[in-house]
Amino acid sequence: MSEHAFSNKVHIDFILILLIFSLCLFGLVILYSASGQNIDLVYSQAVKLLIALLCMILVAQIPPANLNRLSFLLYFSGVILLVFVIFFGDIGKGAQRWLDLKILRFQPSELMKIAVPILLSSYLSERFLPPKFIRIILSCIFIVIPVILIAKQPDLGTALLVAVAGFSVIFIAGISWRFLLYMAIIFSSCIPIFWHFMRDYQKQRVLTFLDPESDPLGAGYHIIQSKIAIGSGGFTGKGWLNGTQSHLEFLPERSTDFIFAVLCEEFGMLGVILLLLIYLLIIIRGLYISYKAQDAFRQLLAAGITLTFFVYIIVNMGMVAGQLPVVGVPLPLVSFGGTSIVTLMIGFGILMSIHTHKRFLKR
Repeated sequence: MSEHAFSNKVHIDFILILLIFSLCLFGLVILYSASGQNIDLVYSQAVKLLIALLCMILVAQIPPANLNRLSFLLYFSGVILLVFVIFFGDIGKGAQRWLDLKILRFQPSELMKIAVPILLSSYLSERFLPPKFIRIILSCIFIVIPVILIAKQPDLGTALLVAVAGFSVIFIAGISWRFLLYMAIIFSSCIPIFWHFMRDYQKQRVLTFLDPESDPLGAGYHIIQSKIAIGSGGFTGKGWLNGTQSHLEFLPERSTDFIFAVLCEEFGMLGVILLLLIYLLIIIRGLYISYKAQDAFRQLLAAGITLTFFVYIIVNMGMVAGQLPVVGVPLPLVSFGGTSIVTLMIGFGILMSIHTHKRFLKR
């Protein structure tokens, strides 16, 4: 049996899984230093990664046709769970984002990062592409509903990623630049409305992004210390375990949202290039899977998942470098966490399913 045939039989894309393993191992090395050499935290992250990898392999066994058929069920189940969060959700760190089922505690908003692109890929692929205007409007409504529910928790970072996951599919489906221009104008005109409904701490994040030096010991402290860590690494870095900003605890959230600053300080530009290279190869592989997909549903879904992963990277690195407001988006498969890792791995499992489940096409 050839390697390609074996890959299709077990529904694992070995190129993609090798890249993911490399990224996870690199992330554990960085996390060990960022956590102050806390081996228990590294073990905890390793267990979460193994569980997420198992989820990825299980999802890869599901044929894309089944995902297509279940798209509306997944979406509306996720929306109902988001409504439950508003009334029955657990509160943690000032936000009501969790559902506690006693045996399982999870964030329904994470489900929507997958459910939204699956639904839109299914809906838009039902007709010829590019989609007509009315289908684009309905697709936007499908996106806005969960985004509003998630933003209400409040969780702007996840709301942003869900919106990106949906609009990526619409963009790939083919829409005119004129429509994009109209959307940009509408969005810009709604900024005062968004500002009115934002919480005080969210407004403070935006103001801090515009001028972090205005409050160097308060709201601007994270960004200023992050920039110092990034700049002090230079080209080759200070060396693994030798970062001063992180080990002297100047850098907040160094194991989670700001772990990229630890990488920059200890491994320098060379470490950043290595990380970006792994990310780039994963993105190229995802786009290749989309290009080789056999129908519109698979193409849209694979490309949407890949572009969402790309935005994950851009948003985290942008906010750590002070180029974007801090919205609490982790660095994919590097930051310490749980639910976001599982969601990302499920996305990769869908990519593998799309690539390895082949339909027999009639001549």
